[in-house]
Amino acid sequence: MAFPIVNSIISWFLKKRIHQIELFLKYPIDVQNELLLKLVSASKKTEFGIQHNFLSIKNYEDFAKLVPIQKYESIEPLIERCRKGEQNLFWHTNIKWFAKSSGTTNAKSKFIPVSDEALEYCHMKAGKDMLCLYINNNEHTQLFTGKSLRLGGSSDIYEDNSSYFGDLSAIITENLPFWADYSSAPSQEVALLSEWETKMEAIIDETINENITSLVGVPSWMLVLLNRVLERTGKDNILEVWPNLEVYFHGGVNFNPYREQYKKLIPKKNFQYYEIYNASEGFFAIQDNNGSKELLLMLDYGIFYEFIPMTDYKGENSKTITLSEVKKEIDYALIITTNSGLWRYLIGDTIRFTNLEPYRIKITGRTRHYINVFGEELNIENVEDALKMATEKTNSLIIDYTVGPIFMKDKKSGGHEWIIEFSKKPENMNYFTELLDNALKAINSDYEAKRYNSMTLAMPKIHVAKEGLFYDWLKKKDKLGGQHKVPRLSNSRAFVEELLSL
Repeated sequence: MAFPIVNSIISWFLKKRIHQIELFLKYPIDVQNELLLKLVSASKKTEFGIQHNFLSIKNYEDFAKLVPIQKYESIEPLIERCRKGEQNLFWHTNIKWFAKSSGTTNAKSKFIPVSDEALEYCHMKAGKDMLCLYINNNEHTQLFTGKSLRLGGSSDIYEDNSSYFGDLSAIITENLPFWADYSSAPSQEVALLSEWETKMEAIIDETINENITSLVGVPSWMLVLLNRVLERTGKDNILEVWPNLEVYFHGGVNFNPYREQYKKLIPKKNFQYYEIYNASEGFFAIQDNNGSKELLLMLDYGIFYEFIPMTDYKGENSKTITLSEVKKEIDYALIITTNSGLWRYLIGDTIRFTNLEPYRIKITGRTRHYINVFGEELNIENVEDALKMATEKTNSLIIDYTVGPIFMKDKKSGGHEWIIEFSKKPENMNYFTELLDNALKAINSDYEAKRYNSMTLAMPKIHVAKEGLFYDWLKKKDKLGGQHKVPRLSNSRAFVEELLSL
């Protein structure tokens, strides 16, 4: 455990970064434009740079004209060559790390390049900024008198032709600076255990007698860990185990479905929740105010941003705009150019700007996470909002869910089939279904139109999942822990059918 003076020194060191953050808050467009030209100049002699005539790029317009928008499939051949040892293909320095990411809409693994520059000036820098912004807003914090419990994903690192691949959290753990390793729990040895169940028990063994002051991890998996801590200790809430706990840094999935469960587990009025927005491809945004539901877009992490209004979305054939052209309350698909050599990469996330001075966002979903089999255009935000209304009115709590289509057959209407696992089930499921349906109609006019007289869409069909169904399904697929998530919405019945078979 650190002494109070160590807490003060670390806090002072981290807060020095505030002045640099203020620079990109004041000159956001200049910072982004300068960054783009720096990335292009650095990689002009790479194979990709020569192929797309980087030498002639003088501004964003040149860049957008010469470099196509790309999905993973477009750049996979170059990435595979890099993994086999070739260098200077799409980034000018050697790349030996690759973050393995399966995503939720595609079972095929992706290998996202992670350069040394991205590790240091994006992922590591963001980890420090996350703490910096929290400390700046909470001057009496005692964060560094204790340790941060970090719950990462699968921590196997594999070597292949002198390159290494694994979960991003494992790559970061392997490269943590000494001070971060010193102030974190569990130990690196336990954090890098590969078998999830064994790792959970080892984490509990190591941490129940530590002074844990913060939590970092994906809400769904952190919830599993905290409930197991209570089972092991016999305590009523987490503060009886870790009385000095003051903040939870979370990301990876929408926190709203989990919020009430966390409030019960951590019954502390001034407990803070700080959301972060990161992925294998980069670290993008951090909540910068206590109690806020907006995230500050971080503009100096070596990532240049472009946006596609979802109303005009045509995948790689879309027309993009830059930060200077965005408007509030419009859903945009996110395009990134990074200091790992991802050029105009369509990451698959959708965001919405809530503020333009400074640029703050909220994550609204995925470009492919929607149901639009019948023209209902139901997105993840619609679903999350409707579930919130239905659970509040029925005093119920949800652990996990997925939704797929019921296709039209003969003269029968189509519909949506839900599988929901509750930690607290509604007393009347028919009433819950009715509430959910009405909420979706109120939120989404396309859904409401398709539900008219049940001509196109019938009433939702809801299955109450057995306890642990989604956990068992992920375990069967060897996807326990970390960034692995249950797919929420799909235009296919694949996930629904698999879960029903269990």
